[in-house]
Amino acid sequence: MKPLLILGVVSFKKEIAIVLISMGVIVSLPVIALASVMDAKQLSNPAVTLYAGPVSIANGYDFGFCTYWAALRREQTGNPIPNNWGNANTWAANALDQGYKVDHIPAAGSIMQTTAGPLGHVAYVESVGLDRSWTISEMNFKGWDEVDSRTLPAKSARDFNFIH
Repeated sequence: MKPLLILGVVSFKKEIAIVLISMGVIVSLPVIALASVMDAKQLSNPAVTLYAGPVSIANGYDFGFCTYWAALRREQTGNPIPNNWGNANTWAANALDQGYKVDHIPAAGSIMQTTAGPLGHVAYVESVGLDRSWTISEMNFKGWDEVDSRTLPAKSARDFNFIH
């Protein structure tokens, strides 16, 4: 064999090896990402509810996070919101800028918002009780992609914004 041809074969084998290694890394990234936000206990815990419902193609927020859930619930109930409000901590200000009513009064169908934490949190108000307590559904409060619900007392409404 000619030396140039042998070098070409060796170089080609190296390129294939690099491509295969790169593909392996790319294919494993979603598994690594999922493992970084969940632990094995969550996968086997029957009390954990991961969202398995329909995915919205109109929803521009990142799947698995509170903003996705709040926007999805508004869309499901026929009252969609814009996809450009950013992280949860900016929702009340952006909603006000776009003409939405924002106050401290929970109402069914409104979005509860807080700036607490590094990125804030939003949840969908499912109902309000006669005692003015309210029940929310939310995603990513307990863990990524986990859906849960809580009932909050009327006196804590002053600590939250409600986007109507």
